[in-house]
Amino acid sequence: MTRTTLRRRVAPAAVVCAATLVLAACGGQSSSGGGGGEGGELAGQVLVDGSSTVEPLTSAAAEFYAEEAAGVKVTVATSGTGGGFEKFCASETDISNASRAIEEDEIAACEAAGIEFTELQVANDALTVVVNPENDWANCLTTQQLMTIWAPASEGQVTNWNQVDPSFPDEPLALFGPGTDSGTFDYFTEAINGEEGASRADYQSSEDDNVLVQGVQGARGATSYFGFTYFEENQDTLKAVQVDGGQGCVTPSAQTVQDGTYVPLARPLFIYVSNQAYTEKPQVAGFVDFYAQQIDQITGAAQFVALNKDQKSELSDTVGQLGQ
Repeated sequence: MTRTTLRRRVAPAAVVCAATLVLAACGGQSSSGGGGGEGGELAGQVLVDGSSTVEPLTSAAAEFYAEEAAGVKVTVATSGTGGGFEKFCASETDISNASRAIEEDEIAACEAAGIEFTELQVANDALTVVVNPENDWANCLTTQQLMTIWAPASEGQVTNWNQVDPSFPDEPLALFGPGTDSGTFDYFTEAINGEEGASRADYQSSEDDNVLVQGVQGARGATSYFGFTYFEENQDTLKAVQVDGGQGCVTPSAQTVQDGTYVPLARPLFIYVSNQAYTEKPQVAGFVDFYAQQIDQITGAAQFVALNKDQKSELSDTVGQLGQ
């Protein structure tokens, strides 16, 4: 199935409620278009779940939308991309945050339940490898070194930094990473280990990126990986590692993602919208329309890597088709 076909044809562990925003605000109908209801006032719920990486972006959209909607409650939870799709395909949510594209088995689950949806890319990301700031040796890691750290064969075997590179000190590895329901886990394992889900299991896992941040902050030999936004929020207490994907060491940043030099850990971020929810729930349509129309403001406020011109045009076009 091609991505173009998917975008119109189909449209997410423990659940951690990351943000619940009660949107009470100005009277009158939404000015977002497509969801305001003729002469009516928006009301009701918008239920979102999925990626913890995308959660801050969607929560920022909800905060801005509070100024446009009346009586709407937007709930954004974080059960991971995979966990979010499970709920989405069971009709438990209206929108699914995702840090990777939907997979064939998830498409099949949605199809079996009669759920049609639309994929919308809302931002870019530099999946960021981080270490403790006291780590003065791992300034740049090759993809092979990252594989040495995280490959399934390394479980119980590679336990010290000097096993990653002989020039590194005798310092125990302390590994923290996303759980298996995480789209970040899926993306990283495929990009680094060559197969989605292929990873050593002897590490401390969490679907909450803040837990991973705290883990790395607490041990000199610690390392983890998560979305760029979480690094930026904690850059005073973490160190980002440059990645050598074969063309030299590259720092994760908005520029290196957009110019294509940060490989192989640059990635798109998505929301998936239930076509039925968009059609039948004006508050969902209003929120999605606003999200797309104000995407630059939202990504800027949430410190995400913005869409480029072509990506923004595609987002606008796709949302426009949803309303037809």
